[in-house]
Amino acid sequence: MKRVLNTVMLTAFVFWPGCGSELAYKYTERATVGYTTAIHNDLISLPAPKEKIVVAVYKFRDQTGQYKTSAQATTFSTAVTQGATSMLNKALEDSGWFIPIEREGLPNLLNERQIIRSTRTQYAAEGGAQLPPLPPLLYAGVLLEGGIISYDTNIITGGLGVIYFGAGGSGHIRKDQVTIYLRLVSTKNGQVLKSVSTTKSILSREVDFGIYRFIRIKRLLEAETGLSTNEPPSICVLEAVEKAVYDLIIEGMQEGIWDLKNPEDINSPVIQNYLKEKQDTEKIVTFDRKGRLVKVDDVAEPKEIQKPEPEEIEEPRIPEEMKIEEPNEPEKKDDGSMDSISRFIRLYRKHDEAVK
Repeated sequence: MKRVLNTVMLTAFVFWPGCGSELAYKYTERATVGYTTAIHNDLISLPAPKEKIVVAVYKFRDQTGQYKTSAQATTFSTAVTQGATSMLNKALEDSGWFIPIEREGLPNLLNERQIIRSTRTQYAAEGGAQLPPLPPLLYAGVLLEGGIISYDTNIITGGLGVIYFGAGGSGHIRKDQVTIYLRLVSTKNGQVLKSVSTTKSILSREVDFGIYRFIRIKRLLEAETGLSTNEPPSICVLEAVEKAVYDLIIEGMQEGIWDLKNPEDINSPVIQNYLKEKQDTEKIVTFDRKGRLVKVDDVAEPKEIQKPEPEEIEEPRIPEEMKIEEPNEPEKKDDGSMDSISRFIRLYRKHDEAVK
């Protein structure tokens, strides 16, 4: 029996590499065009703009400075992707609202244009036909700045497990969170026209089942299985970037930064769903001095400012003895005329008596 077991193990050792490569070939997955996030359909379904905006992105980088956590040893791999600029340019192009121009690799672009000019000059010096000059580069009316500003780990961790008579299973869950900020800057005067922020959670789940039990005397059964799923942080960053571009476009409509091709499209379901989402998610969060969450309130609608009613000003009361009677109409003579001197004397006497 022992000789048979050794023979089987030797055979498996010899033929295992070929079987392993064949299995790997059968169960591998082919490369695909790219991932599609949950917000991508809303981004490409936005109404058409009145005119596309030329926009430049120099650097949309990771500002967290965090590295991947590892229990075994120190790692220098970053926690989030370093290619957020490429993701942002792709989201701007897919939206149909912007014309992104190359600025991250601007030195390479300028060097290549210099090579073209030098080659054309040399060709013209050798007697060739004069070639037209290179067209000028596009310049942007607005810039997009910002970056990935936080990557919070272990926001929520938990699990549940049950074992009965050596058989049981358990489940674990963990939640991380990535936050990005995106701002629109005017190249004319440097004014920040609009800023938006988005947050995307990164979920990790693990479920396992095992059994450890004596079936008979000296017969022990031990088996375990499990499955874990982790959301790729790069896909989560991509979804947060696309959500930021989506929010920025609609916020720009409300602020009058750009216009729709058809003004009636402001009532489209895509835009109305965002306005409802914004109203539902805007909250006022209150923390205590130790940083603990106290309460979360809805943002109250601004109340109308009531102007104070003007106070009634009481007119000053003049004592009776200080009142000056209005002079009566002058008595008319029979001929209809009045002596002006006698009238002046009479008024002066009345005024003198009132002062006394």
